[in-house]
Parts: sequence; C-alpha cells; structure tokens
Amino acid sequence: MKCPFCGFQEDKVLESRAVRDGAATRRRRECLSCGRRFTTVEEVKEPTVMVVKRDGRREAFDRNKILRGMMLACQKRPVATETLEAAADEIERRVYDSGEKEISSQLLGEMVIDALHKIDQVAYVRFASVYRQFEDISQFKELVEMLTRRSRRKRVRREKA
Repeated sequence: MKCPFCGFQEDKVLESRAVRDGAATRRRRECLSCGRRFTTVEEVKEPTVMVVKRDGRREAFDRNKILRGMMLACQKRPVATETLEAAADEIERRVYDSGEKEISSQLLGEMVIDALHKIDQVAYVRFASVYRQFEDISQFKELVEMLTRRSRRKRVRREKA
C-alpha cells in the first residue's frame, strides 16, 4: 500500500477489523519510511450492475444514490442514519445477489419504497409521491387511506392476540 504522505510502498498493519457487517475490512497502517499512520478500507469489488432508467438510459448501480434518496425522504423525521444505511445495505445485497447484470429503476424504486414503508410511514409517502410522480391530491389520499387500512388491520390483530 502506498503511503498517502510520502509515497513509500511499504507499511505495517497495526490493526484490522471487519466493518459493514463483514462486507469490508478496515486496516490501520503505519508507513515504514515516515512513520505516519493512515487507514485503508478493503472490500470485495462487486460486478457492475447497470440500472436501466425509464427513458432507456443506463447507469451504474450506486448504493449512495439509494441512501441519499432515503435520507431526503426521512429529512426531519426521527429515523437513525444507521437504520437507513442498513436498509441501503440490504437493497444493495439483494441487487447483487440477484446475479443480474441489469436492473430496472422501477424495481429498485419499489425496493426503496418497501424499505421505507417498514421504517417510517411519512418518509414512505414522501418517497412514493415523488417516485410514482403523483399529479394531484387524490393520489395522496389513496395512499394515506391504504396505510390507514393496514394500520387498523394490524391493530385489530394485536388486540385479538
């Protein structure tokens, strides 16, 4: 590993530990020339999965783009960043585990909507309204009514149990 300070090619590893649920390894290193310490992160390079947009364009899958969209939907909501990162990790895992080289942006959007539905209903409605391109209030009303029906069914099941 090349030292970011002096460019020397040899170092010693002081500490290693797994991060992101074992998906990566964080290593603390010390340069054998200048003695300065630096951190590296190693992870398996996943094969490139292309996202096929509605208009036919293709772009590389980007977990950070998923996370940014979820964070925007959860803005000013009591949702921990770790919760969103875990959801983004799960979506990324599902994308790569599918073994497909391409995935439609619609399928990816539905995965995000499903994840947000489990995390926060307000964030779910925010994301769904943008993703599904709501054009009038009746579409919001339908979505909220559907959520209300689900909540009532869950409440009734809990009361019966």
